[in-house]
Amino acid sequence: MRNLKVDSVDMVYELPKGGSVQALKDVSFDLTGGRLLTLLGPSGCGKTTLLNILAGFLAPTAGTVKLGDEPITGPGPDRGMVFQQGALFEWLNVRKNISFGPRMRRKPTGETNAKVDELLATVGLKDFGEKRTYELSGGMQQRVALARCLANDPAVILMDEPLGALDALTREKMQGLILRLWKDTGKTIVLVTHSVEEALYLGDRLFVMAPRPGRVEHVYDLPFANTGLDVEPRELKASPEFIEKREEVLSLIWEMEEQIMGHEGS
Repeated sequence: MRNLKVDSVDMVYELPKGGSVQALKDVSFDLTGGRLLTLLGPSGCGKTTLLNILAGFLAPTAGTVKLGDEPITGPGPDRGMVFQQGALFEWLNVRKNISFGPRMRRKPTGETNAKVDELLATVGLKDFGEKRTYELSGGMQQRVALARCLANDPAVILMDEPLGALDALTREKMQGLILRLWKDTGKTIVLVTHSVEEALYLGDRLFVMAPRPGRVEHVYDLPFANTGLDVEPRELKASPEFIEKREEVLSLIWEMEEQIMGHEGS
């Protein structure tokens, strides 16, 4: 299992009318393969920029990113992306959406069909393979997006606010699905969220990022993801340990937000 290695990464955006914005500065970490990392921080701290660099959609201004010993220089099948909106092909049914990657890679039809059947069962959509994606609820569409990502068997799954558009009940159910997929597949997952509770519940490692320029300010190794499947979510989130950590991280975020507002108002 390959580590995800980020070394001294900077990202500077040049503005159309002159000047520049530094989105990331000197970001470095070595994420052991098989961990679930959540990225949290106020708006403008570079969470999505970092995720896009890991995906290969952006090249950093400085620094290097590697998966194992291989430099990340562009998108690749070893990394899969799940967006806030499913970005599904509405003209295809669920089954064809999930099988899109293997079909583009010319995998054998029988092997692909068996993989799709397995994934439909895994994400709880066994009876929905022939449905058009627009016929599904938001939560079901995100399950299709997860299954489509898994169909390519990536080493790393990157998630950009994958549950942000869902209602509270569906969101909690999908959190459980992500934990189960992480446990069952052993894949490395990097997930961006604005929810402190979600970041604590899903991440067995958490980076709290500070903005302007974006950087990793605090690192937490957390126990909740590893116990999340054995305890009811509401029970775990109501535990004294969870509440204490939630309030600690919330205080950090609020302090950063206050600094941002103070800076903008000065």
